[in-house]
Amino acid sequence: MFSNHDLIVIDTVARRGSFSAAAEELHKVPSAISYTVKLIEDKLEVLLFKRLHRRVQLTPAGEYFVVQARSLLKQMSEVKMQTQRVANGWQSSVSIALDTVVREASVNQLVADFYQQFPDVELLLTMEVFNGVWDALVDNRADIAIGATAAVPITGGVSYRPMGELSWDFVVSSEHPLTKLDGPLSDQQVIDFPSICLEDSARALPKRTTWLLNNQRRLVVPNWHSAEQVFIAGLGIGVMPTHRATPLIEKGLLVKKELVNNPENSPCCLAWRDGDLAPAIRWLLSYLGDSEKLHQQWLA
Repeated sequence: MFSNHDLIVIDTVARRGSFSAAAEELHKVPSAISYTVKLIEDKLEVLLFKRLHRRVQLTPAGEYFVVQARSLLKQMSEVKMQTQRVANGWQSSVSIALDTVVREASVNQLVADFYQQFPDVELLLTMEVFNGVWDALVDNRADIAIGATAAVPITGGVSYRPMGELSWDFVVSSEHPLTKLDGPLSDQQVIDFPSICLEDSARALPKRTTWLLNNQRRLVVPNWHSAEQVFIAGLGIGVMPTHRATPLIEKGLLVKKELVNNPENSPCCLAWRDGDLAPAIRWLLSYLGDSEKLHQQWLA
């Protein structure tokens, strides 16, 4: 109904208070400004300005229209800017899937630094478990995955950067009967106690289990926060990432025990989808750094 030029004319006349002053700012003749205002008023079938001697004054309807016109001008400018950004590879949001094994303290600094660099890009964070991280990449629910563990269960379309290995500690509560046994524990000594396992969040890919013996009962929890509580309560046994277990062991809440068959370390990686990378994703991959930095910041 109204062009960008129409709205600019109304805004300028309202700001400058006269057709001549608006004409000077817009590099037009006053008659052209007056004519444009009259056409808009005819479309609206209301007067926007009272014509006074050498100046104009907004009517109540004009005051309302100017507010709406300025809002529309702002929206139109944003649409133009965002469209140009998309053409240059910009995207409105970046999604990161984090495996629950990573150090959560590092997340806050990542968010703060990202928004300082990209104040107009949304950062979407999700916590996944095991193959759920890879699943998020395959399903386009994540642009980047931090802390993806074990071998890459998908082929093609994904690049990755090693983060080093994640070590596991077999732990039990400080009051658990297994604390009284000496030496490495055999499978037969531990199999009667439920193994505390995290539920793999994968939707399409095969699910994995934290640590479980054949025919052993599971106690399934959604995340490591919940796992820590049930470990401390003595409701089960199992393995925990070393960087999560160590503080609880030092506080005397958990006890680390050796197994005859200790769990192997898990290789971890930073992964992302191949293709043309948006500026925010390229920045994140550079910010997260090399393998050594990734290991120290997220796993050590």
